[in-house]
Amino acid sequence: MLVDPNVDRALERIAERERDVQHAYTPGAFAVRDDAAARPSVRAELDPLAAAAPDGAFFVTTDDRGRTAYTRDGACTLRDGMLVGVAGSPMLGFVSAHGGTRELRVDPVDLALGRIEHPRIEANGAFAYDRLVVDPRTGTTERERVEVGRLALARFPAGTAFAAASDARVAAPDGVLPHVGRARDGTFGALAPMHRATSGIAIDRGLDRLHDAYLAFDAMIAARTARDGASKTTLGLVK
Repeated sequence: MLVDPNVDRALERIAERERDVQHAYTPGAFAVRDDAAARPSVRAELDPLAAAAPDGAFFVTTDDRGRTAYTRDGACTLRDGMLVGVAGSPMLGFVSAHGGTRELRVDPVDLALGRIEHPRIEANGAFAYDRLVVDPRTGTTERERVEVGRLALARFPAGTAFAAASDARVAAPDGVLPHVGRARDGTFGALAPMHRATSGIAIDRGLDRLHDAYLAFDAMIAARTARDGASKTTLGLVK
């Protein structure tokens, strides 16, 4: 049986529309099709390890196979001393002025001794915490700020089309290289600490477009069935 490419394309369109609807409430998600897109916004969070990226920017992370990926969802947690995103993947950043991106981990000694207080993400992208230390001369406890590194940000050329993803992480399309930097570096603006990106998908438009895609598919199948029936009738008359 020959596969009709028109049917394949119609099914792909339905799958894209379904994906948009399913992720309409996923923080940081974006629409595969522009006609289901909504203007991204941010909402306040009580979590000091949550931050929203500047408009048009992504945080840099990894996918399930350890490859570089990008996300708009900046809700993070501290897991075994490493800063990770909602999918459990490392959030990448810079630990020096000239090095490349890498995982951001707290000092293992501080972690082992329980000296980490108030881990947070700051407006300049810094992942920092307060370390409690005891002055050996006076015995008093002092608090000092420790900066682990600064979260990496990425921006893609306008109009870049991303493949559908199962969560808010995406891979760079083939042949497209993002500009990578950090908040407040002259290219990227500041982060919004204790905020989180909302979905960039409009549920009402997504549902309307999904409905349209199903109607178009049904009409295609009906037309194909009618055409096949007419062909069989013609063949019967010829015989």
